[in-house]
Amino acid sequence: MPENSDSSPKKTKVLDLLDTTKKPSRRERQRKEAEVIPPAPSALDEKKANALDLFTDEKKPKVRKTARTGKAVIGTISKILDQEDETVKAAEIAAAPVPAAVVSPQAVAEVPADDEVSDDPKLIVIKPPILIPDLAARLGLKPFNIMADLIKIGVFPAPNQPLEPDIAAKVCEIHGFVFEREKRDKDKGFHKVEEVIKEPEAPVEEPEDLLKDRPPIVTIMGHVDHGKTSILDFFRKSKVVSGEAGGITQHIGAYQVIHNDQEITFLDTPGHAIFSDMRARGADITDIVIIVVAANDGIMPQTLEAIKHAKKAKKTIIVAINKCDLPSSNVDRVKSQLAENGLQTTDFGGDTEFAEVSALTGKNMGNLLELIALQAEVLELKANPKATARAAVIEARVVPGRGTTATVIVESGTLKVGTPFICGPYAGKVRSLINDRGVAVKTAHPGMPVEVIGFEELPNVGDHLTEMKTEREAKALASERQEAQRLTRLKPQHRNRMEDLYSMVRDGGGKAQLKLILKCDVQGSVEAIKKAVLAITSDKVESSFITAAAGPITESDISYAASTDAIILGFNVKVEAKAVKSAKAAGVEVKLYSIVYELIDQVREAMLGLLEPLTRETVIGHAEVRQIFKLNRGRVAGSFVMDGRIHRKAHARVIRGGIPVFDGRMSTLRRFKDEVEEVRTNFECGIRLGEFNEYEEGDIIECYKLEKYAQTL
Repeated sequence: MPENSDSSPKKTKVLDLLDTTKKPSRRERQRKEAEVIPPAPSALDEKKANALDLFTDEKKPKVRKTARTGKAVIGTISKILDQEDETVKAAEIAAAPVPAAVVSPQAVAEVPADDEVSDDPKLIVIKPPILIPDLAARLGLKPFNIMADLIKIGVFPAPNQPLEPDIAAKVCEIHGFVFEREKRDKDKGFHKVEEVIKEPEAPVEEPEDLLKDRPPIVTIMGHVDHGKTSILDFFRKSKVVSGEAGGITQHIGAYQVIHNDQEITFLDTPGHAIFSDMRARGADITDIVIIVVAANDGIMPQTLEAIKHAKKAKKTIIVAINKCDLPSSNVDRVKSQLAENGLQTTDFGGDTEFAEVSALTGKNMGNLLELIALQAEVLELKANPKATARAAVIEARVVPGRGTTATVIVESGTLKVGTPFICGPYAGKVRSLINDRGVAVKTAHPGMPVEVIGFEELPNVGDHLTEMKTEREAKALASERQEAQRLTRLKPQHRNRMEDLYSMVRDGGGKAQLKLILKCDVQGSVEAIKKAVLAITSDKVESSFITAAAGPITESDISYAASTDAIILGFNVKVEAKAVKSAKAAGVEVKLYSIVYELIDQVREAMLGLLEPLTRETVIGHAEVRQIFKLNRGRVAGSFVMDGRIHRKAHARVIRGGIPVFDGRMSTLRRFKDEVEEVRTNFECGIRLGEFNEYEEGDIIECYKLEKYAQTL
């Protein structure tokens, strides 16, 4: 039945058996036919879409899973692997991004924190502020144990008061731990160990090829008015003595003299007794010491002191016997006195060089310079001009128009303008250098005295100026030193004990105090005068300095003196115009001096003026009561003068059985009916003492006077 056979449907039916695709249902076909096809986007829409894509922030996932552990970790920048045998699949898995949602909190906790504890169990690292409970927890102790340790080292903080790093380091050291001081880095957000800045140390030995000859530093020492400055004036061809008050040097002067093309640095020290420290300082920084002795006076107390300072410093000594032109000079006597004090001159068989000179006529002054040059050649004085600059401060003062300045002598290196430095607790930068002639210079070589301008604060005389690498390091080191000084001042001071208070009450209130404010022209004079005033000791009165500094007397000094009842002492300084008006308005006493021993004498007299005069009792007579007379206004003792005299204006006391029963002034003294001034021995009189009426026969009336006399220190 070929006409009835239909091959096409059979073939389709066979293919349907192999077709696994599911045909859409009728409803699905109807829904698809009903859908509206959206129009194709225009060219303008495509440009807008591209423009928006520029601002799209596609954040790449930073968290991925490793192929080995499958843990979520923070993604890092991939590194080039040296192993080339890894499969592409492993590389793709490692580089495949993982959604941020799969990051577990445990993975974040595995990142090391900034304040991670060190692996060393003996190392304690605590970020500021350092509290006592935190330190105790790190040391494994109780807070009261830390408080006990702090009390032992003299620190008494509150329980919640932050500790200084130095104090915390001491506590850790007591328990065998090491404290590491840290500082927060604001940029990086973690703690780093603070850089320790130290002052460059002076080299012990310098390479021979770097050492160059330097000028000798010569100090002229001796008794006051023996001609030290006059000798220096002859060398410098100047008149310094005429400018000194009282004709004496009262601060160290540094000068340079050129002799035969060789520079010589001279230091002129004061000769007065109170400037002992300044003479000792001059001997310490010098190479050669010239002891000046007047041929007419011989060796004096300050001469012996100068010899002692020179020997203690182990310096070469040259003796200059001055004033040999005077008729009263006796050189042989001076040489004998020098031999008695351990200085044997060369003509007496010793090794001490000497020269018989006269600063007034110039006799043998050239020989003295030759001796200095010869001794300098023997000493072979050398220094390294390329080393770190170091200089000794010999004087400091405040100059109007320049500010804080200091006279220094360069010991090593070369001091240049613009050099940052550290001097004691203060930092600075050299703004200007002025030599002894008043000329501005750019550099100062070893052995050269210069005036340095650029200090932040007035330095202490005797400190060393040291060059620093940068100004930042100088200020950081100065800040540390000032902080250390502040902590020293804040340490607990001596407290009065109950026994001390009892003794003060028993003695009448303790010592009287003379409060002083001292202002001088230079810092060296401040130290010398302060030491001399404090050396005036007494059990009855003492002096105390409210402030002592260099500079003029200002309005703030006046207000400070007014609030503390102090006296202002000025030595070679002026009073500012505003301060003069303030002193008159406040009634503050300002004393100005130009000669140092006048200042010391005035302070001693002021201390005596604080002492109240003592009262002394002097018995002048005794009278015995023999009969009592009754009057309308009281009773009168009829008495017989046994010895001495009874005076009407004197004091008297009634003694009964050896015990005083009344003490007061005499109101009536009569001889019969007449008032008299006094009654002498073996005469009778009528005595009435004040309002006392209980006389008895046999009482003794003792008459005495009270005399006042000034106390002594």
